[in-house]
Amino acid sequence: MTQTTQHTPDTTARQDDPFPVKGMDAVVFAVGNAKQAAHYYSSAFGMKLVAYSGPENGSRETASYVLENGSARFVFTSVIKQSSDWGRFIEQHVAEHGDGVIDLAIEVPDARAAYEYAVAQGARSIDEPYEVKDEHGTVVLAAIATYGETRHTLVERSGYDGPYLPGFVAAEPIVAQPEHRTFQAIDHCVGNVELGRMNEWVGFYNKVMGFTNMKEFVGDDIATEYSALMSKVVADGTLKVKFPLNEPAIAKKKSQIDEYLEFYGGPGVQHIALNTNDIVQTVRTMRAAGVEFLNTPDSYYDTLGEWAGETRVPVETLRELKILVDRDEDGYLLQIFTKPVQDRPTVFFELIERHGSMGFGKGNFKALFEAIEREQAKRGNL
Repeated sequence: MTQTTQHTPDTTARQDDPFPVKGMDAVVFAVGNAKQAAHYYSSAFGMKLVAYSGPENGSRETASYVLENGSARFVFTSVIKQSSDWGRFIEQHVAEHGDGVIDLAIEVPDARAAYEYAVAQGARSIDEPYEVKDEHGTVVLAAIATYGETRHTLVERSGYDGPYLPGFVAAEPIVAQPEHRTFQAIDHCVGNVELGRMNEWVGFYNKVMGFTNMKEFVGDDIATEYSALMSKVVADGTLKVKFPLNEPAIAKKKSQIDEYLEFYGGPGVQHIALNTNDIVQTVRTMRAAGVEFLNTPDSYYDTLGEWAGETRVPVETLRELKILVDRDEDGYLLQIFTKPVQDRPTVFFELIERHGSMGFGKGNFKALFEAIEREQAKRGNL
């Protein structure tokens, strides 16, 4: 097991960053039924519908719903009547992969400069920079390709004050918001790639976006008796955008990464981690709304205090809600993972509450993987 040292970026590094970013702009999903997806994430995840694009306001081919929770923004798009390459891509993506993430959009201060730098460093262009305008101002967009069919749209929106993008109109919430906000930001987005491709994509982010390697996980701590994987984390200089990348490792049985690659039909976004200030309240709220979380055996909690120390949440509450704990030299974190949120065992979510630690739950990897393996066994996929 090796792990790189993490450093806090300084002001000079930010000023010299060849690919500066402001943060995650949106996670964009291609889905079979955007209206129903928007309802699910509103009612089950406590998100708020803020914008819409569809036939009623000029979009004849697709319907898109924009949901927010703090700075976290999800966009769900489905095809109404396919008539262009974009609509064909959405339809084929859903047919081949099921509901999934097609775009990890990144907000940048200068989309043209970011695009030009990325392409000069070898990125494959999807969309050259272009402007979209309405009465709320102008947004500059460009897009580059990453693993699988995933893309990064580069969004420059400093000159825009509309609800999302030109072509979208403000929309009323679908359901009443929960009393307590369930989460407030995207912490990190995890990609699964094929065996032998992880280092290639780590190199891509190093070169194309100037991201640095934040963490590395290999060896026994990221394996169980039956399955294993390897993982590296890349991040921008301010740690606002963090992308862990996983690949399967040779083991006795099929790993969770192998299962994802089989059922997704190739590489893609595996899970999205969401920051919450109160994981206990969030888990109670989301579980009551029907969200299913992975189970953790009681034995995990029997010795938890011995190695994790005290946290703000009593061990008995952690045991009741099946919340995991990890501690490192900087502090601790609380985390829990949902089961897949669609019928295919592909995309799922993580809730994370950080108290100093900027890690990813290294101490929980074995418990997490064993919980996933129990679900794989139920599906007959282990």
